[in-house]
Amino acid sequence: MSQLVDSDETTPLLGDDASSDDSQDEDYKSRWRSIRVMYFTMFLSSVGFTIVITSLWPYLQRIDDSANASFLGWVVAAYSLGQMIASPIFGLWSNHRPRREPLVCSILINLSANIYYAYAYLPRTNNKVHMLMSRAFVGFGAGNVAVVRSYVAGATSLKERTSAMANMSACQALGFILGPALQACLSFIGEKGVTVNILDLQLNMYTAPAFLAAAFGIVNILLVLLVLREHRVDDHGRHLRAINYTSEDRVDICEETEETIDQVAVLTSNALFFVVMFIFAVFETIATPLSMDMFAWTRKEAVLYNGIIICCIGFESILVFVIVKVVSKRVGDRPVLLAGLAIIFVGFFILLPWGNHYPKIQWADLKNNSLVSRISEATIASNSSLEPTGCPYDQTWCQYTPAIHLAQYISSDFLIGVGYPACNVMSYTLYSKILGPKPQGVYMGWLTASGSGARTLGPVFVSQIYTVLGPRWAFSLICGMVVGAIVLLISLYHRLIAFSVRHGRAAD
Repeated sequence: MSQLVDSDETTPLLGDDASSDDSQDEDYKSRWRSIRVMYFTMFLSSVGFTIVITSLWPYLQRIDDSANASFLGWVVAAYSLGQMIASPIFGLWSNHRPRREPLVCSILINLSANIYYAYAYLPRTNNKVHMLMSRAFVGFGAGNVAVVRSYVAGATSLKERTSAMANMSACQALGFILGPALQACLSFIGEKGVTVNILDLQLNMYTAPAFLAAAFGIVNILLVLLVLREHRVDDHGRHLRAINYTSEDRVDICEETEETIDQVAVLTSNALFFVVMFIFAVFETIATPLSMDMFAWTRKEAVLYNGIIICCIGFESILVFVIVKVVSKRVGDRPVLLAGLAIIFVGFFILLPWGNHYPKIQWADLKNNSLVSRISEATIASNSSLEPTGCPYDQTWCQYTPAIHLAQYISSDFLIGVGYPACNVMSYTLYSKILGPKPQGVYMGWLTASGSGARTLGPVFVSQIYTVLGPRWAFSLICGMVVGAIVLLISLYHRLIAFSVRHGRAAD
């Protein structure tokens, strides 16, 4: 077992004349300063994803006329694909070298990729390919979330971990909220914006968010270099030797981790996290087309109203994270995860179409309009006031599938906004506890890759099933998937326990 370390090697901010108590106090402060740097890194990772998400489509159309909505799907998926590839790599790197190295490298990649995105208009050809590549590299840089989560897991005791993971998830949710808000604030620059000829730069509403994300990256690098220190504690909060690449510390780590990790519990946790992330990816993808089809909202209305709903869900998530920290201390992590899955099931079950009321169909409006015979299709297309609303006639299920009411939609949003954040934070917390004192970089990398894979496959799944078969099939399959996850969790409930509990070092 590794011995406690009180040297300046692991607490470089200490003075030479510090007493033992002062040393421990300063070490505690340094540890939590470093953890807060990880919170900020997670926050910036979320902001980097969402700060351009609402302007992706108009920017893509502006720089490349050949781009279509199908290609936009690939641009959105490129981020998750890049993150899925990078997460295990950065996780492995962090297991054998100081965490600063993969963190600084990943943030530099992210920073450069955002600048690349801002200059995607510059090449004469294949601009859409350049945009896709830039988003893939932004996602690759965001693979550092595996390092962030492994650091926080290793720097907190079992008692502290649920709270720390909840705080980190709250920072992530805050990033998802503020990203689109920052984009909205920068939209006043306009499409034309300002041109800086010396740099061949067009600073407008599409490129300014990317440059802002790059500026955040510079701040993040400075914090990592100046504030972050290597800290590692055991399940009881006692300080251990920091993970680095010296042979002496490698012996300490090996001696500490002779007991094996429950690989069944690891695989189960990955499967449950995949389901959780897959479900949320489906939810965020389907929101706009579903609301336009069922409530006959225009594009502008759908963007506005769903934006308000997503913002409310973000604030709701932060409240849930706070509540989860308290509840999990009383009942444990597994019951909270189980309850979260049950709430998600109810949320999607509510969305199933019922009754005899059917959605408005686009062509029905046009057929009954006597002006159609006197107005050409081109005129209709060019006149925004005649934008067709309702369920598209080429989606045949619109003609026989009952409509989803607004009350159903809002209720479902509320429930999913409760269930998803609870499942998200409990998945990470349980996983880190199952892994125990072993360096968690690679394992956290695989968990992040699992989530990224789910965020890549979810939109593809729902776009195909929903378009061809409709919401009844799409949401029934999702409900079935959630039931499968609940059954899996109940079946292996006894295996999803902390490493120290499994080996008799602590009580459950």
